[in-house]
Amino acid sequence: MKKVEAVIKPFKLDEVKDALQEIGVGGMTVTEARGYGRQKGHTELYRGAEYVIDFLPKVRIEVVVPDDMLDRVVETLVATARSGRIGDGKIFVTDIQDVIRIRTGERGPHAV
Repeated sequence: MKKVEAVIKPFKLDEVKDALQEIGVGGMTVTEARGYGRQKGHTELYRGAEYVIDFLPKVRIEVVVPDDMLDRVVETLVATARSGRIGDGKIFVTDIQDVIRIRTGERGPHAV
């Protein structure tokens, strides 16, 4: 099993969620986040004063999928989250050793 974390622009969330559901992803965790990378934030003018906005709003999506779904999930994320502009985000893939469903005690892929 793999855990796929994607940090994307907030306006892409609904499109990404729908696309992942279409390919069979059964659940996901979504967290509001703030950060910067190459984008480096931007400056805004408020009442005549300039402010630097370092951390930009992002959304982090986390899904755990079987190994055989990994490529399809990553391709779907890249295709739907891409706007072509700087700051589109990142995808991180990590191995998952075990999953336990708290309610039933099921373990492994059946618990996802």
